[in-house]
Amino acid sequence: MHNQNMSDIIEAYLKKVLGQDEQVEIRRSEMADRFKCVPSQINYVINTRFTVQQGYLVESKRGGGGYIRIIKVKLLDEAEMLDMMIDIIGNKITQKNAYSIVERLFETEMLTKREANIMLSVMDKSLLNANGINENESRAKLLVAFLNNLKYE
Repeated sequence: MHNQNMSDIIEAYLKKVLGQDEQVEIRRSEMADRFKCVPSQINYVINTRFTVQQGYLVESKRGGGGYIRIIKVKLLDEAEMLDMMIDIIGNKITQKNAYSIVERLFETEMLTKREANIMLSVMDKSLLNANGINENESRAKLLVAFLNNLKYE
């Protein structure tokens, strides 16, 4: 555990709990105490590693009885998952979020490693940042085209 950073440890713990249940409900302060870190570190992990693109829904309630609930999203079928991802992408997407979507498609075995690597290579910042075009908009168009192609094969 020494070569893992605190965020990795917190993420692994939450994913382990989620592996046993469909959802986990936590209190930020209790998690911070458990891992001997500041509460904002718990927020950071949840906001960056439990996103919709990665297959999670996060609900929170503030106040005295407040909680953070993380739910592992179960989709009915591949087409529904692809439609949801297309909706999330919208008109533009960052390289980081696009990579998260491709990673999720690979994890759910909707893409082979080779297909995922091809998708990642054409959405790279260095490739899309040329010719004065908006790279996030171009990346979104490419990713949506890939996802639509997956739906109809």
